[in-house]
Amino acid sequence: MWKGFLMKHARCWLLAVVALWLLPQAAFAQPKKPAGGGKPPPTAPEPAPAGGDIEIDDPNVPAPEEPTEPAPAPSGETGDGGGGICEIDPTACPKQGDIKALSERSVKADVYAVQQIYALRRGRFEINPYWSQSLNDQFVSHPGPGLAVNYYLTNVLAVGVNGTYYQPFNSDADFNFENRRATRIAVPLTEYLGGYAVNFTYVPMYGKFAGFSQFIFHYDGYLVGGVGGLFTRPIPVIDPDNRKFDFEHRIAFNLGFGLRIFLNRWFAVTGEIRNYIYVEHLENTEVAATQAAAQNPNDPASPWIKEKPLTVNVQAQVGISVFLPFSWEYRLPK
Repeated sequence: MWKGFLMKHARCWLLAVVALWLLPQAAFAQPKKPAGGGKPPPTAPEPAPAGGDIEIDDPNVPAPEEPTEPAPAPSGETGDGGGGICEIDPTACPKQGDIKALSERSVKADVYAVQQIYALRRGRFEINPYWSQSLNDQFVSHPGPGLAVNYYLTNVLAVGVNGTYYQPFNSDADFNFENRRATRIAVPLTEYLGGYAVNFTYVPMYGKFAGFSQFIFHYDGYLVGGVGGLFTRPIPVIDPDNRKFDFEHRIAFNLGFGLRIFLNRWFAVTGEIRNYIYVEHLENTEVAATQAAAQNPNDPASPWIKEKPLTVNVQAQVGISVFLPFSWEYRLPK
């Protein structure tokens, strides 16, 4: 009985002895721990063979590195190494105190929009035909057609010439004839042949206004002044039988103002008031006692011309303006 028991359990005891013998051998194969009880240094992973597979379960495979954020640069510096604007010019960067003062500053909410000039004038010619009418001569009217040509050196300054023709349109009022015949009293009268002037024009204002509830008209106002001449002569009303006058040249200065209303960028309607100042020659109201003296223009006792007053001739002019060339291009600052 004991023999059978021993044979049955002999193999179990043999396996136990072999396991006890192999246990010290596995312990000797472990690497030595560093002094101080710390963890052993990690071993460098072997590079994977070219074209080989990476073992996911390999404990020696390093974990992927997490992206790190760059350290923030000091205030006012950029990452290109050249320095920021605050470093180059510290006055260009507001300080904390300045920001607080700016935030407390009162702000004006009004916004002003400035529109471009509707019709540029610089380098353009203005052709201005007009009709003129005298305003301050109650005895004789001096209407007539005229033409002005201006060249704009800038958008506000122009130089030009104008001329007016009066001769066929001078009209003596019926009141003068009736008064002379009824009272035997007459006043000296004059008539114009024509006039001319060299002018400077200055445009100090321009704008726009609404008209007819749906149209917007652009306008400009201008001042004009210059020097030229008038050809005038007295009308013989005191002694028409013996006196006859010819047209003579008078130097005339002029000053006025006008308004242009643009219908498009090259066509406008104009209105103008101009004052011509010159020295006029008036017929003598006295008649010579003899026929010979009456026919002598330079008779000492009763010359044909006696008074030479400073005369003011105010005229209204209405016309149109055509600007050449018709189109242009705005030149904006870069």
